[in-house]
Amino acid sequence: MDRKKVFNVTGACDPQFHYMVDIQGRLKEIRKLVDAGAYFTINRARQYGKTTTLNALKSYLSDSYVVAYMDFQMLGDASFENEYSFVRAFVDELLYEMDFPEQIRVQFEAISQDEERKYDLRKMFRCFSEWCSKSSKPVVLMIDEVDRTTNNQVFVDFLSQLRGYYIRRGERATFQSVILAGVYDVKNIRRKIRAEEDHRYNSPWNIATDFKVDMSFSADEIEKMLISYEKDCRTGMDVKQMAALIFSYTSGYPFLVSRLCQMIDEVIAVKSDFNSLSAAWTKSGLLEAVKLLISEKNALYETLANKLNDYEELRRIVIVILFEGKDIPYNSLNPAIDSAEMFGFVKNEHNRVVIANRIFETVLYNLFLSEEVVGSRIYDSALQNKNQFIMDGHLNMRLVLEKFVETFHYLYGDAEETFVEETGRKYFMLFLKPIINGVGNCYVEAQTRSMKRTDLIVDYQGEQFIIELKIWRGQKYHDSGEEQAAEYLDFYQLKTGYILIFNFNKKKEIGVKEVWYGDRLLIEATV
Repeated sequence: MDRKKVFNVTGACDPQFHYMVDIQGRLKEIRKLVDAGAYFTINRARQYGKTTTLNALKSYLSDSYVVAYMDFQMLGDASFENEYSFVRAFVDELLYEMDFPEQIRVQFEAISQDEERKYDLRKMFRCFSEWCSKSSKPVVLMIDEVDRTTNNQVFVDFLSQLRGYYIRRGERATFQSVILAGVYDVKNIRRKIRAEEDHRYNSPWNIATDFKVDMSFSADEIEKMLISYEKDCRTGMDVKQMAALIFSYTSGYPFLVSRLCQMIDEVIAVKSDFNSLSAAWTKSGLLEAVKLLISEKNALYETLANKLNDYEELRRIVIVILFEGKDIPYNSLNPAIDSAEMFGFVKNEHNRVVIANRIFETVLYNLFLSEEVVGSRIYDSALQNKNQFIMDGHLNMRLVLEKFVETFHYLYGDAEETFVEETGRKYFMLFLKPIINGVGNCYVEAQTRSMKRTDLIVDYQGEQFIIELKIWRGQKYHDSGEEQAAEYLDFYQLKTGYILIFNFNKKKEIGVKEVWYGDRLLIEATV
């Protein structure tokens, strides 16, 4: 096998060297905005392909536009101390990146060498206007990593100048389009500025057009990337199945897609359990890669954890979704929802707020549950007896339910209904965690999460278990739940499913029983 490409998760991707999704469709959509003269922000979560998109966009637009591409990381912290240092650094970076007509270059060189503070933002923009008027093609300004400046008054003033020229574009030559890329939506700049002396609530970026281009990868796009890989590597994988599985865990989050593929290609394929690319590019190989991805420490997860610490309202809404099963209507005017979406925690799915993908969901579950472990009696109980649940490498889920019922009733049998309703799911996951920890993973099926029902999916050593966690709401509702559970087993091609019922009736029958629904076996546990 002779190939030159690899899967890349560090820095921008280049199709010459990396297996990557074809983003030509996105570039066409973005070009429509540029052709229309739109100013906009590509605000997406960390490692969502923003820089890769800008790099490709620069080449894609070059036939019709002069593209000035800047990265604010390159300016240095001192550049934002005051207006004059910003102007000098900004123009100096432009001179390094661009070729200018001689007359314009002389003006910009004078700005970059200014030590007497002659050139402020106003004069710099006059030079920009002259540049745009004399350019052979319309000029597009693209700036990456704007986040590092959005708590700075100089940057706000810079946006004000852009806005002023945009409004007067019929009178003064200016940029055809301005594209800012970062996590934060610059229109919501007030959220990042936290100066003690005052709080600036208005952003001059209210001229910006909403950016609605979907930058996540679809299953079809992942499939096409894998077809390219398969031509080089000839693993014999079921490309369509692998693409669908990768999408089901990542929901197309670019970093997660590439990282899973990279792990299968470079890590799983050389493990003794697999020892070949053919064995690695299978469902069991993917599940092993998922386990490694969930447990690794990377910059993306650290960012998620930091945001939870920085924003209490964000932390609360994630906990409510994960553990309380509340169906939260999507509303972008809600600051907590807007923040959660901006940072990549959640997405809008059929006007409901759901966790962005299964990987994030499991990572967040593990994070929150780890905070509960110390002093948790139900966790300690499972930890002390965890070996009894694994038999010949297989997880005995029926025994897990039996012991959970016994332990939960002993510890919390007298608890109030509200307590159990809000925390029952959490306690089952705490009980399950030490049993599967390091070998298996569990996540909640977002499609079925509600106050009444949650389907927990457990992956363990290549096997999957579906456990429906539900609050008892009467016999009629329970019967319909059994039908839903059986249908769900059909979807996963499983013969046995599990139901854990939290019942608050005083005359309830505590324990585990078997119920046949057609040819599907349902093992029901009641606490």
